Amino acid sequence: MAFPATKLLMLFSLFTGRFGSAVTQDDCVFLGEKETNSLYEDGDVVLGGLFPLHYSPVSSVATYRTKPTPYTYKYFSARALRWMQTMTFAIKELNQRTDLLPRLKLGFHILDSSNDIPVSLRASFLLVNSQPARVSGAEIVKRDKGLETNKSLPSSEFSSNLGCAATHRAVSPVIIGDAASGVSMVMQRSLNSFDIPMVSYFASCSCLSDQREFPTFMRTMPSDVFQIRALVRMVSYFGWTWVGIIGGESEYARFAIQLFLQESVQYSVCAAYAHFYPEVLSQQALDELLDIIQVATSKVIISFSGESDLQIILQEIRLRNITGVQWIAGEAWATAKSLWEEFGDLLTGTLGFAIRRAEVIPGLKEYLMTLRPSYIHKSAFLAEFWEELFNCRLNGSVNTHSHKVSYLDRTPCKGTEDLNDIYSPYSDVTQLRVSYNVYKAVYLVAHALQDMSNCILGWGPFPNGTCADPKNFKPWQLYHYMRNAKFSTLGEEVNFDLNGDPIAYYDLMNWQRRPDGSLHLVKVGFYDASSPAGRSLFINDSVIQWPVGKKAVQSVCSDSCPPGTRVARKKGEPICCFDCVPCAEGEVSNETDSLECSRCSEETWPNEAGDLCIPKNVEFLSYHELMGIVLCVICVLGACISLSILTLFFKYKDTPLVRANNMELSFLFLLFLAICFLVGLLFIGEPSDLLCRIRYPVFGISLALCLSCLLAKTGVVLMAFRSTLPGSHVMKWFGPNQQRASVFFGTTVQ
Repeated sequence: MAFPATKLLMLFSLFTGRFGSAVTQDDCVFLGEKETNSLYEDGDVVLGGLFPLHYSPVSSVATYRTKPTPYTYKYFSARALRWMQTMTFAIKELNQRTDLLPRLKLGFHILDSSNDIPVSLRASFLLVNSQPARVSGAEIVKRDKGLETNKSLPSSEFSSNLGCAATHRAVSPVIIGDAASGVSMVMQRSLNSFDIPMVSYFASCSCLSDQREFPTFMRTMPSDVFQIRALVRMVSYFGWTWVGIIGGESEYARFAIQLFLQESVQYSVCAAYAHFYPEVLSQQALDELLDIIQVATSKVIISFSGESDLQIILQEIRLRNITGVQWIAGEAWATAKSLWEEFGDLLTGTLGFAIRRAEVIPGLKEYLMTLRPSYIHKSAFLAEFWEELFNCRLNGSVNTHSHKVSYLDRTPCKGTEDLNDIYSPYSDVTQLRVSYNVYKAVYLVAHALQDMSNCILGWGPFPNGTCADPKNFKPWQLYHYMRNAKFSTLGEEVNFDLNGDPIAYYDLMNWQRRPDGSLHLVKVGFYDASSPAGRSLFINDSVIQWPVGKKAVQSVCSDSCPPGTRVARKKGEPICCFDCVPCAEGEVSNETDSLECSRCSEETWPNEAGDLCIPKNVEFLSYHELMGIVLCVICVLGACISLSILTLFFKYKDTPLVRANNMELSFLFLLFLAICFLVGLLFIGEPSDLLCRIRYPVFGISLALCLSCLLAKTGVVLMAFRSTLPGSHVMKWFGPNQQRASVFFGTTVQ
């Protein structure tokens, strides 16, 4: 493609009359705008790097009349600069080692991604295509033998014309980056066709685990799948069943919130709201978000936001005086100390899972602190950091960015500024988490190159047992070794699954305020995905500092239903919103938030609270009570009278009076009348099971027999008076047999 492009350029120059010198066919000419801000050091293998050194773009309206100017940004990230310096440190450290890549020198080519897709995409193509002419302002870092220097030279000291063959040495076969999931997805889709591998140090979206869509993507950052599991279990652990969720309109936030909503169903956790805000937060978008937060009853907010977005949101929250919120941080800002200085009062008590931390990376602290004004003015990234930190202007600085004060209005730096005299996230190595991921990413590539160097011809992994040349290989050959790399760094075993993801481990961090008002990030638990499900999460409640008071806030849609009640779902509402209904008579519930009540047995009944079945109280009529005594006297007296008359009747059974009174019915009537009286005694005193079974039947049958006898006798007397009429034959239907039958029938019915 160089030849047609050269001819077009020559033809254009001839027509414009500006053709000054011949351009040979061997010369490569860079088409388009050249990159002026980069960090470069040559080597046998040049690792590409992308870091979000700037963020929060200043919005501008396109006129469509002139060429759009490059984006300007509100903030410079000293934290991302530390990540970048960690990459250069790791490469310099590797170049000094004799046990790893002794015959190979690594270089680097680092650009600013600005956490912006168009900028990142252009930067990635620059890394994998290089620039044939390094123009003024590009940072060329001298090769040196030690880690103590970090000098750069302007590219004007180098040749401005390079042969096309020479440019291949600067092509990066692998890119360490990017930090954002959405940016990484776009870059990977673009680089897939060229089989160029990427190793992200902070992109956590679970979507990036799809090897069909992102076949050459790896990362040292765990997938969001594990972070979401940890978050859901933590929220459930504290009883927060009603939470708000916010996130930007990015792939990271969308997939994270979707996973959270799916996973939370298993733990009966509901979302009061799940709100996405635009990437560029306008006042209207902020008002919409804050209105939702104010109206909602949830006191817990899970934020899958970036550091810059959250800064804008917190400013608005302060203006509206919204307090008492329990913030749950995604790993994107779980250790972002820069938020504390301005919003410490709002973020006290914040909980969030942070990725694995390195206690120390030997030599990194000293390397970061070696910056000196005498040479960093030639490095745009380092000069900008220095000028932003000390609010001064370096002599001869190549930096053209300013954020708070115009760089032209700044006073000259005195040269006595010292990083030890002022706090900066750049020099803070107490939370080496993302920096550690960058460190591991560099070592992943180094170990892959070492495995490539160890390949024996004839036993190689490529066709016919061939091996790749470590100084001249294809990107896909490097990726083959990266996928199979297993190594140890700083005492940690590093390996990857089939999706290119590392084993997940998170520290649960709590944002605590020290007596002097400074931030203290305290580890209060952890989540280990390699542990069994029941033991993967550990939380030490006793050391947690809460936003308000000394215990966790309550964030529920409906208060828990106490024992003695059951949950009644509200139609059309989430499962966390319900009413508490008392158990029906004879039923109890002995659990909180019971879905149904259970019925007591026949021997028991519910207590007053309705949460326990207790034995029924046995109440009976005692012989020592007045009613018992009266009933006993009446029963005995009635039985005695009945038996006395029965005895009298039996004694005079042959007399006409007794015989005329139907002796058999009289005897039965008096006998069972006495039994009726005596059965009353069975209702006095503590009953037994046998007595409870027989006293009602005996009393009923005895009374029925008495009444049947009385009915039969009454019927006979009545018919006897009517049978005196002439021609009446009624008495033949009321003979002794018929009387016995009527008594038997009446008793049988009872």
